[in-house]
Amino acid sequence: MHDTRRTRIILGVLLAAALALITIDYRGGAGAPLGGLRSAGGSVFGSVENAASLVTRPVAAFTDGLTGSGSQGKINALQRQVVDLRAQLNQQKLSQYDERQLSQLLQLSGRGRYRIVTASVIAAGAAYDDSVTIDAGRVDGIKPDETVLNGQGLVGTVTSVSASTSTVLLATDASVTVGVRLAGTGQIGVVSGTGKSMTGSGLLRLQVFDVNAILHAGQELVTFGSAGGRPYVPGVPVGVITRLEGTSSSLTKEALVRPFADTALGVVGVVIVPPRTNPRFSVLPPAPTPAPKVTVTVTPSPGASQSGASRSGPPATPTPGATGTGP
Repeated sequence: MHDTRRTRIILGVLLAAALALITIDYRGGAGAPLGGLRSAGGSVFGSVENAASLVTRPVAAFTDGLTGSGSQGKINALQRQVVDLRAQLNQQKLSQYDERQLSQLLQLSGRGRYRIVTASVIAAGAAYDDSVTIDAGRVDGIKPDETVLNGQGLVGTVTSVSASTSTVLLATDASVTVGVRLAGTGQIGVVSGTGKSMTGSGLLRLQVFDVNAILHAGQELVTFGSAGGRPYVPGVPVGVITRLEGTSSSLTKEALVRPFADTALGVVGVVIVPPRTNPRFSVLPPAPTPAPKVTVTVTPSPGASQSGASRSGPPATPTPGATGTGP
């Protein structure tokens, strides 16, 4: 008990002395009597600290190298830069692709004199149908049962509309039937979608009503048109015949048609006002002009030997007064 009380007294005295020293040092500042003592202590302990830093700094750097805190940070930064650059490159390519599609769409709608609302495909439909969602809707003037096309030709029709989006049923869906007219002959028929069940197809099946119609691969088709231009306006390019089907005894002629519209849909147009007159086949891209034939005429030079002359020409006529050599 005596030892405990003495210890407490000593601790109390030391605490009071420490408080007194702190107070004197605070009031006196750097010129106080304790300033020299504090400076000496700082010099001693500062040197020790600097020496310790010189020893521990390489160790810390080595440890950072092992743990990867510095190197890993640089690697992460470089990886982020690579990801950003790839994203920018993909966006640039996408923008160029959309710009090309928009240019083709405006050319086609200009030839057909369609009044359209442009939109972008933002989502694909469910697994059981061929449909897409576009980023234009009721506020843009779009209504159900309107024709949708892109720069190559027919895409489908609008089936449902919300304020800012619309659902488009593609012409390749198995439930779709479109009236068509064949370029060149003017024959009338219908094409039907083959749906997703036909592996790798994306084709259309053509049926021509006239049993005497002559079909051949390479024939192009355009939409026949619906009453009032809904759901299909006339004259939109549909596709080209790739293969004939059926037999000579069939009541209808059948063929498979490859659609003009690319499956990689980006920018599309919704026809909100049909043309005043049927454009028929004027919307089809013009056929490529064949290259002109080049005719080369070879004229024998004077003094050419008889053996090198052409045998197809008329025989040479002797010049009057010329002397010949002979036996």
